[in-house]
Amino acid sequence: MTKYLSVMGLILLGILLLLLSAWGFLALYFQISENDIVQKITVFFYLLASFFTLISLFSSLWRWRAVSAYGVIFATLLFWYSTITPSNNRQWQENVAVLPYAKVNKNLITVHNIRNFTYKSEMDYEAVYYDKSFDLEKIQGIDLVSVYWMGPKVAHIFLSFAFEGDEHLAISIETRMEVGEEYSTLAGFFRRYELYYVVADERDVIRLRTSYRNNPKEDVYIYPTSGTKEEARELFLAYIQRINSLKKSPEFYNTITTNCTTDIWKSTRYYLKDLSWNWKILVSGYVPEYLYENSRLSNNGLTFPELNKKAYANDKAKKVTSLEEFSREIRE
Repeated sequence: MTKYLSVMGLILLGILLLLLSAWGFLALYFQISENDIVQKITVFFYLLASFFTLISLFSSLWRWRAVSAYGVIFATLLFWYSTITPSNNRQWQENVAVLPYAKVNKNLITVHNIRNFTYKSEMDYEAVYYDKSFDLEKIQGIDLVSVYWMGPKVAHIFLSFAFEGDEHLAISIETRMEVGEEYSTLAGFFRRYELYYVVADERDVIRLRTSYRNNPKEDVYIYPTSGTKEEARELFLAYIQRINSLKKSPEFYNTITTNCTTDIWKSTRYYLKDLSWNWKILVSGYVPEYLYENSRLSNNGLTFPELNKKAYANDKAKKVTSLEEFSREIRE
């Protein structure tokens, strides 16, 4: 019995070492600069130490010495990882180079650096920003925008706030990437990207997806929500506070804990206070369905498939007759 427990203990220790080694390798790998030979050598020796520690489990003479040494190495790795801090001062890609912020004067919210790029193609555009004031007393509601590009399970979710006069302000929670970076879901777990709130005109952030992104093609659905104007005001203010906070104190994006969907959920404690946490929040493609099931989408008696058909925006966006009427026409 004692021998059996000893073997099980070694197996569990081996599994733990494998998990720690994998995490450490990925943490190091995603922080490596392309031309930094010192960092590459560090990764090599870390993998070597992990390998020899695993092999040492078969030797009663070296087992605990190697495990103790690996413990010191891993503790050093954790300390180094804790020193990686987010920053607003990097060489950013042009589409996320300018930080939005807002000034609050009672009910008047003046939003600065609203993105409104003019596109010829996805990567060919003129960078344009403008400032605009919004009266909280004139807020009408919120639309949920859901964007699909790899099947029904995964979606990029963002909100668009509607004001009187058919005015809309879209806010999309995304990664802030540096020049030369590409998005990786796995890298998003390891402090690779900063968190960024794209505050944009719908002619930018929606039209980009309906009309210019083709590799892969993106399908955009716009769902009006059923909350009250008071709830919409609370949520808008929560977003504004978050945007201003990120300008002062940047944060890292995380694929699971701090992403386009979970960060919305954190901000919607007023708007969705009667909803419990659900797996459909993490599997973001099902968020519209989850909100429909809980009567948080304005459906006018439609079934969810019928609402989906009505919410689909791509075809309507391509038939828009006037960019000035873009927001109205994609909702007709």
